[in-house]
Amino acid sequence: MNKLPNTQLTQQQQKMVLNIQSFVKQKLADDFTGHDMAHIERVVRLAEQILQHEPKANCFIVIVSAYLHDIIDDKVVDDVNQAMIELRQYLISLALTDNDIELIFAIIENMSYRKNLTNKKTLSLEGQIVQDADRLDALGAIGIGRTFYYGGNKHNVMHDPSIPPRTSMTEQSYKQPNTVINHFYEKLFLLKDMINTPAAKKMAEQRHHFLVQFVAQFENEWLGKS
Repeated sequence: MNKLPNTQLTQQQQKMVLNIQSFVKQKLADDFTGHDMAHIERVVRLAEQILQHEPKANCFIVIVSAYLHDIIDDKVVDDVNQAMIELRQYLISLALTDNDIELIFAIIENMSYRKNLTNKKTLSLEGQIVQDADRLDALGAIGIGRTFYYGGNKHNVMHDPSIPPRTSMTEQSYKQPNTVINHFYEKLFLLKDMINTPAAKKMAEQRHHFLVQFVAQFENEWLGKS
């Protein structure tokens, strides 16, 4: 049996989470974009760390939302509407309450970076925790690895100094291909100042610094500098 995600959950909630864990693992088995089960498990662990500093948060909603946050993302699924219908039916089959289901959907539908480009969404405390955990996994060494992994999967150019980073993007323009290095400027470098919770802000500092150092080193080496 898999390790239970959080000891604060009731026995019934623990069983639900284990079921959800298996459901997500099956859904993401063929992902090669960096939104795989390893990413999900890291986000859950990061969310658990943040939860230790947010005693008012609903632990069950946080953990379930962390597991499900990519299940209806168009980077992962071909038909978002169908994925939403299937997910809702699945959660109903687990006997989650209508209120819990709505709380979970409010988080996973509105937490992505792209959805907040032109209009910042208001998230519950639980949503802020999951969003922070997801953004932390886009920073640091893992964030670098995932960025190049995703770029390679999408056949994006690694770097082209003649293509400047975009400074203003809509939800649609964000989806257009660009260079891997530009993604650092267009998104990753900005995440540190978008973190919601105090605990996650502290966690983001070192990871952000690592990104900045990496890109500086990369750009020097690209130019053949020692």
